[in-house]
Amino acid sequence: MKIARNTALRAAWHALCALGRRSVRTRGAHTPLRIAGSPRSKRRPSRRIRWRWRALGLMLVLAIGGVGAAILSLVTPREHAAAARVITIAPGTDARRILHRLAEEGIIAHPLPVLAYLALTRQGAHLKAGDYRFPSPISPLEVIRRLIRGEVVTEKITIPEGLNRFEIAELIARLPIRDADRALEFTEDASLIRDLDPQADSLEGYLFPDTYTYTPSTSARDLIARMVRRFRAVFTEEDRARARALGFTVREIVTLASLIEKEAKLPEERPLISSVFHNRLRRGMRLECDPTVLYAALLEGEEDRIIHRSDLARPSPYNTYLYPGLPPGPIASPGREALRAALYPASTDYLYFVVDGTRQDGAHRFARTWAEHQANVALYRRAQARLSRPSP
Repeated sequence: MKIARNTALRAAWHALCALGRRSVRTRGAHTPLRIAGSPRSKRRPSRRIRWRWRALGLMLVLAIGGVGAAILSLVTPREHAAAARVITIAPGTDARRILHRLAEEGIIAHPLPVLAYLALTRQGAHLKAGDYRFPSPISPLEVIRRLIRGEVVTEKITIPEGLNRFEIAELIARLPIRDADRALEFTEDASLIRDLDPQADSLEGYLFPDTYTYTPSTSARDLIARMVRRFRAVFTEEDRARARALGFTVREIVTLASLIEKEAKLPEERPLISSVFHNRLRRGMRLECDPTVLYAALLEGEEDRIIHRSDLARPSPYNTYLYPGLPPGPIASPGREALRAALYPASTDYLYFVVDGTRQDGAHRFARTWAEHQANVALYRRAQARLSRPSP
């Protein structure tokens, strides 16, 4: 039985093999039939299959090389000739247009690798508008980082305490910003301060002295508006309440602070000078403040200069030698400490002050009576005479 079973199995196997050979001949020489359990064919792959594998391998090598070259191009610093130029990216500019602009300027070699990087990292929407400078050399990746961080070009301008709006406009007119030549015109826009000072006919006194940043895209109007916003931030609601408690309007306090700012040369003297003005106002005395006379001359087209006796008779409402009380409005931009001094004067009974002729730092001598004041004036004049006397 066992021999017969083996003989039958061999016969079946040969029959299947014969069937397979016929099927192969029917389907073609290049389509071998695999029979389960049969020995693996040792025939080599066809030439077409080998070429396909070779092409696939070559494409893979080229792809890896291309990716490597793209990565290398992203991190390699590139020399360019636009380092001194300001590149302005307008608000709303998409990543593709930004990169094409950078390529046109020569800052990046080609936008495609950078676009691919932005697409993969999903950072294309995070590029910020503004004015930029890109040093040379710089890598495209560093360019992108600067655009994402918004590292725009900024310059600074410092407005000192005590400048009037004409002087501030002159400083702004020298800046490389938009509409710089219209700065003085913009200081006449009293609408920016109308709620605080309904009587204002300009921004005199409200252009807060501080350090401000700007870019080439900044306009003179924007810079001036920022100065007004800074004043609002410094002169708080608490300060307005204090002004009301003293019986002053915001305009009157700013006006008084501007006089203090122009007179005081030493910070510690601001509250003392303020006390003199407060005391004289309470008594209905003329303030007799020299800077107001010079401001009156300025409004009539005369340049800033030393005061002359004839100026004391100038028929201007700003002439505090001629008219009692405060002048019609501020004569300069007071700083924080001058505003505070106007609101919180020192507690004194001083009515007069004059420059201390024995010192060279701008200090003053204060007096309670006219006689004391005249003695201080005589001391000042003797000191001036000694200084003007020619050396032997």
